[in-house]
Amino acid sequence: MKCSEIHELMPELASGETGASPEVSEHLRACADCAGTLGEFRQTMQLLDEWKAPEPSPYFDTRWQARFREEKAKQPAGWLAWLRRPALAVSLAVIAVVGVTIFENGGTIPPANPDQSQVVPGTAVGDLQALDANHDLYSNFDVLDDLQVQSDVTASP
Repeated sequence: MKCSEIHELMPELASGETGASPEVSEHLRACADCAGTLGEFRQTMQLLDEWKAPEPSPYFDTRWQARFREEKAKQPAGWLAWLRRPALAVSLAVIAVVGVTIFENGGTIPPANPDQSQVVPGTAVGDLQALDANHDLYSNFDVLDDLQVQSDVTASP
């Protein structure tokens, strides 16, 4: 067996929960480092078995609660203290929802009219819908003709 395998078995060997297999016993006889580590481990376990935790004083809970109240009163309001105000918390929630919505749409705000989101500019359908939406502007090309006539008049002195 390897020393690393023996080190993994040390808690069980020191407590005596499981009996040592012949391979483990043979390795412990042959390896002085592992045998020494096991002896130290057994001493530590024995000291821990003998140790008794001290009893807390009868007024421990009372003093601890008083100290806790003092420390809580001393702490300055943190930057998250404003979240306790309902109006700010609701505002933060709305901003978070809008931010997530914009992020999910690739940084663009979705249009108010869902039919416009299906139109792809540069396609035949998109061009026809643009012409239909701007019919008044495109039908009044007389303004452009007037501009052309005025530029011809000013160009010929």
